[in-house]
Amino acid sequence: MELDFSKLDGLIPAVIQDHSTGRVLMVGFMNEEAFRKTVQTGYATFFSRTRNKLWMKGETSGHRLCVKEIATDCDRDTVLLKVEAIGPGVCHEGYASCFFRKLEGGDWVTTEERAYDPGAVYSS
Repeated sequence: MELDFSKLDGLIPAVIQDHSTGRVLMVGFMNEEAFRKTVQTGYATFFSRTRNKLWMKGETSGHRLCVKEIATDCDRDTVLLKVEAIGPGVCHEGYASCFFRKLEGGDWVTTEERAYDPGAVYSS
């Protein structure tokens, strides 16, 4: 079964979910090459829209996403990757998930502690 990369300029959204807890960790985008690399390597690879290039999650931090299962939606234009996160966090801001803020009373509130120091991981 082929995926439909035609709707978003050659990209499809990729929802990343922890395979054991069901928590959504992040959302990224894949082009056909990123999807093929993900399937071939078993590690999540994305297409960076800002850098206009492929990137394997964890190539800088070491916090990789080991793919356990891949599913697609009914339109075949989005994928769901159930993963095992290797490392303390997925978010580049130092949190276990990119979804660490909740809307409470009209304000975005950080609802968890940082899992790691992003300055130590991403300093160059």
